[in-house]
Amino acid sequence: MLKVALVQQRCSADVAANQAESESQIRRAAGEGAQLVVLQELHSGLYFCQTEDTGQFDLAEPLDGPSRHRFEDLARELDIVLVISLFEKRATGLYHNTALVMDADRGCAGYYRKMHIPDDPGYYEKFYFTPGDAGGELAGFTPIATRVGRLGVLVCWDQWYPEAARLMALAGADMLIYPTAIGWNPADEEAEKQRQLGAWQIVQRGHAVANGLPVIVSNRTGMEPSPDGEQIQFWGHSFVAGPQGELLAQAPADEPTLLLADIDLQRSEDVRRIWPFLRDRRIDAYGNIVRRFID
Repeated sequence: MLKVALVQQRCSADVAANQAESESQIRRAAGEGAQLVVLQELHSGLYFCQTEDTGQFDLAEPLDGPSRHRFEDLARELDIVLVISLFEKRATGLYHNTALVMDADRGCAGYYRKMHIPDDPGYYEKFYFTPGDAGGELAGFTPIATRVGRLGVLVCWDQWYPEAARLMALAGADMLIYPTAIGWNPADEEAEKQRQLGAWQIVQRGHAVANGLPVIVSNRTGMEPSPDGEQIQFWGHSFVAGPQGELLAQAPADEPTLLLADIDLQRSEDVRRIWPFLRDRRIDAYGNIVRRFID
């Protein structure tokens, strides 16, 4: 069994306080036996993408910056694998939304730069982030090898794309991991909120089913205002699903939570034997999947 922990956290503008809370929860998770700990998307601060503001680029740091070293040292000290999120400054004028994987044995085992970038009201990420590179070592849809398995790390908006999950599975991922920042517009009707939440859960549980892999989703929680007066109520509900989409653990909507779950990685082997979806794929018939639309 692999014991995993998800840190569902409220964030403020105080980076030091946010990181201290993350560290506290990581230590608690390790104390409870977690071998893999996953933090939410952009956990060091507020979700700044609600508006377009060039001043927010001051929050970015390089891959080899202080956040990496802090959490790399923590993973080594606690003897765990740790997935963190970073607003990465790759070069002047070039920024990414990046997940880093820390392995106690190897330090930073790898990273993934978010490939699908949204641009919706309250989620103006295209202003800030360049899509991840599609090729090259440790880029694109490449699982990251760790002591607990090959991690198919994706980020938030990637979770709506079956192609991303499938490519990670085809590249040998043992599990799919989604650090996430998603929530409701408080002005929406309750029925609409529940439709959105249901769709978010269903699509990711569908990735588990279609690929015969566990799925780990760590989302943020809490109300976060923006300078223009709008706000997002992040809906929490971090969860872990097994390879048939079954819920193994789920956090509440509006509470900071350390969510623990046990994952039996052998079940992926067992499930894929009775549901051999990879065997039956018609790879000779999928050429049009690379087109934007079939006119």
